[in-house]
Amino acid sequence: MQCEICGAEIRGKPISVTIDNSELQVCQKCAPYGKPVDKRSPVSRKVSPVVRTVPRTEKRPKKDFFDILKDELLDDYDHIIREAREARGWSQEDLAENIKEKASLIKKIERSEIVPEDSVRKKLEHALNIKLTERLDDAGQEVSHMKKDTTLGDIVKIKRK
Repeated sequence: MQCEICGAEIRGKPISVTIDNSELQVCQKCAPYGKPVDKRSPVSRKVSPVVRTVPRTEKRPKKDFFDILKDELLDDYDHIIREAREARGWSQEDLAENIKEKASLIKKIERSEIVPEDSVRKKLEHALNIKLTERLDDAGQEVSHMKKDTTLGDIVKIKRK
């Protein structure tokens, strides 16, 4: 048998080493270039990730794309949050602690520097007992091209020769 690094003839038993996650059979001189391969070493359960599968008993109904678009954040969300917080007598730090977020986030939201993510918005609504979204009225919106049964022909313009 030949050494897989230098190509020299191996006399006796070859040494198994790992180099860059590859197992090679090498001679005595090339063995220091890699790590010796252990026979099977068991991995403890703490180290190996275990994925638990929990059977779902009920399926959630799929949310329609158009239902998601119906809730929109109010334009004056910053004033609503500030007034509700002050009505409770809380500082920005108190509110942040209550919803388990950073005080700097509350400050930026109240200054309209950022728009709160849905998870933060829900926490704020629950903690302050307010509503920051409004349901849009479909009657005033033009959505004729966005029907539920939209086909490819509704979207594309066909050029004829």
